[in-house]
Amino acid sequence: MVAFLGIGLVAPLALILSQALDAPPGAAVSGRGAFAAYLASPGLLTSLWNSVWVSALVTAIVLPLAFVFAYALTRSCMPAKPWLRSVMLLPLLAPSLLSAISLIYWFGNQGVARDFWRGLGLDGIYGAPGIVLAQCFATFPHVLMILVTALSLADARLYEAADALGTGTLRRFITVTLPSAKYGLVSAALVCFTLVITDFGIPKVVGGNFNMLATDVFKLVIGQQDFQRGAVVALLLLLPAVLTFGVDLLVQRRQSATLTARAVALVPRPARGFDTAMTLYCLAVAALVLAMFGMAVFASFAKLWPYNLAFSLDHYVAGLVDAGLGDALRNSLQLAGWTALLGPLVVFASAYLLEKTRGLDALRPVVRLLAMLPMAVPGLVLGLGYIFFFNAPGNPLNGLYQTLPLMVLCTVVHFYTTGHVTVVTALKALDAEFEAVSASLKVPLFTTLRRVTLPICLPVLLDVSRYFFVNAMTTISAVVFLYSPDTRLASVAILNLDEAGDTGAAAAMAVLIAGTSALVTLFYLGLGRLVERRTQAWRGRG
Repeated sequence: MVAFLGIGLVAPLALILSQALDAPPGAAVSGRGAFAAYLASPGLLTSLWNSVWVSALVTAIVLPLAFVFAYALTRSCMPAKPWLRSVMLLPLLAPSLLSAISLIYWFGNQGVARDFWRGLGLDGIYGAPGIVLAQCFATFPHVLMILVTALSLADARLYEAADALGTGTLRRFITVTLPSAKYGLVSAALVCFTLVITDFGIPKVVGGNFNMLATDVFKLVIGQQDFQRGAVVALLLLLPAVLTFGVDLLVQRRQSATLTARAVALVPRPARGFDTAMTLYCLAVAALVLAMFGMAVFASFAKLWPYNLAFSLDHYVAGLVDAGLGDALRNSLQLAGWTALLGPLVVFASAYLLEKTRGLDALRPVVRLLAMLPMAVPGLVLGLGYIFFFNAPGNPLNGLYQTLPLMVLCTVVHFYTTGHVTVVTALKALDAEFEAVSASLKVPLFTTLRRVTLPICLPVLLDVSRYFFVNAMTTISAVVFLYSPDTRLASVAILNLDEAGDTGAAAAMAVLIAGTSALVTLFYLGLGRLVERRTQAWRGRG
């Protein structure tokens, strides 16, 4: 596991640092001098400032909106909660580019609501306004999931005590609800900030001349072939993610248990006025999400926007047949399939070795550290590191460059931490007595693994596999530097189509990715129910 994460993560990051500090060919200054000069350049500082304030603004908008939605899901008796929650998770099934493309059709120069946009005093959707709106759509479900979890862990006894003391609704919210959810709020804010500052697709589509760090890396590496300066910007892009990751770890260490063994689950009480208000709010937010998602679907079937809106499959035919993007979709399915298969195996092996075996005590902290590190590394930075490491002539792994196996490795490493933490949590829930009893009975460790541990953890492994599949289908930043004409992916093809001005075909490809992810998600849900019936019967005994 140390070798796997060393090759897939540490070595590429080390090469980025080395490349950033190397002196340019023929330069009169040292590598550190060139590094300092790049950092002081006005254009770089402008991109850094743009990235920071846009990320902060999106976080300030999304956090309260998602908090109210999560509060409605957990503390009200409004109807259709599962449906509303499912609608809000739709953006997870599509690349972030879909939101940017939808905004173009809504508020672009030929958009259906361009007059409304101009009525707000804004010249166009391109630039900071478009990035902020599209990022709000893309990051909302991530923040919502964290806040729903935070608000679900509530002790009803605290609220009963507050009611007995005659505490008002507002004061109870400030003194009971917010303190119990503060760590979830901090984590959600950090996740949102990191997602925005490291995202590449949305600024590339609707950013226009508004430069951000993520697009600067792409322009320097792909457009100018300036790998050294691209490495410098990549290090800058890495710093905010590492900082927010460190703050999140500090917050988690200070977090105390919200629920004790004597806690009583909080059950919402019906309140007509409050429930009606929450229902209307959630319906309004869900309508906005459906409008964004639905516009991309509608535009993908429009024959010629905006002059001929008749139903047509031309964009799908043009993308899949004429432009040969059927191969790109097939490559994405292969990438997602292999990632969904190998990712859970790797994270389960790592987690099992850490939690259920003994020995090699010196290596265990190293594996734990390396397992948490990918969460702090933006995909764009990781992909750039893969260029420096795997494209080096002296590297015996050079033959993997621009191949599907390398993209599978990059994707597994990129999304490694979430899967690892999920499996570790499941294994920690299993009593160590299983292994102790097996050892006393001289039952081989692998027999216990096969007959006890794996069946109990199988539903969790299916969830991890689904997570890897969906993210592999929608990822752009981690693989945008690693593909060749033969291994181009559907998510990257959306970017290429948008650059070529074929926005309709780009929307069609985004819809195809979302549809594929939705079908596979339904398959996993059905498979998960089957697995639970076959392997989790012990949960209902007694």
